[in-house]
Amino acid sequence: QVQLVESGGGLVQAGGSLRLSCAASGLTFSKIAMGWFRQAPGKEREFVAAVNWSGGRSYYTDSVKGRFTISRENAENTVYLQMDSLKPEDTAVYYCAADGNYYRDVSRDRRNYVYWGQGTQVTVSS
Repeated sequence: QVQLVESGGGLVQAGGSLRLSCAASGLTFSKIAMGWFRQAPGKEREFVAAVNWSGGRSYYTDSVKGRFTISRENAENTVYLQMDSLKPEDTAVYYCAADGNYYRDVSRDRRNYVYWGQGTQVTVSS
């Protein structure tokens, strides 16, 4: 079955960096767009970043542009989220997600993402 396993979360001071990883199995990773979402306490899950199947196109929510970078290594079935200049408002559980269709372009629409990881906690202290 499909599994997405996130890692790399933790506690960091404001201005610091973290790199999240998501290892995928049970799907044709190289044909599928991947995304990162996050959910803070009491808030809805929101889109953070996405990358297309080849890694050639990426898309970010405005609040993380210039600070976060999404990338993927298809040979390793892994997608990454490099998070720099972290702010307390970035505190959330971060989820990796896989698109349900092959070769679809990057999307911020949660409905396009069929498979989800269990999440990894990111806490940024001020």
